[in-house]
Amino acid sequence: MSPPKLTKDQVQKLAFSAIGFVFLLYVYFTFFLGPLNRSRAAMMVTIRDLQSKLDASKDEMKKAVSLEKQAITATSHFAALKALSPEGAPIAWFPPRLKTFFAQQQIDKAVAHLENSTAFKEAELSGWTKYNWLIDLPQADFASVGTAIAELENTEPLLSITRLHIQTLASQPQFQHVELAAASIIEKR
Repeated sequence: MSPPKLTKDQVQKLAFSAIGFVFLLYVYFTFFLGPLNRSRAAMMVTIRDLQSKLDASKDEMKKAVSLEKQAITATSHFAALKALSPEGAPIAWFPPRLKTFFAQQQIDKAVAHLENSTAFKEAELSGWTKYNWLIDLPQADFASVGTAIAELENTEPLLSITRLHIQTLASQPQFQHVELAAASIIEKR
């Protein structure tokens, strides 16, 4: 059997149908699928941008939570440091505090004198003053002094020993004469 012959009219219809199909495909890909793909690509870029911003804001949230915890800790430390400075002038309460401290360490005759005081230049520290003290321990044994100095710096967080001078006593070699220079930071009241 031979294939049926197409008439000229049928060939024209078939050719117009093919051209119409090609035109339909062109219109579909150009006017419908093309803008849809461009819109999809633009949306993917927007989604990636927003995702990176979301990730960055999650990191910022973690940093904010961490900073809040640090602020709470710092506030409690600051309150504790402020509590170490009683009311009144430091010259009135600091020397007796040191005398009592050294007496508890079995070191008698501790005397503290104020050498000088200076205000801080930083605006954040304007409410605090640095005091330099001279502490004289005329008769102390070396082991007790070492333990006492370590304990002093551990119990007084705003005090640091800046200078230490130890001299032996000729009349009593088991004892030493100790002079300390200490700096303390005390809140202005």
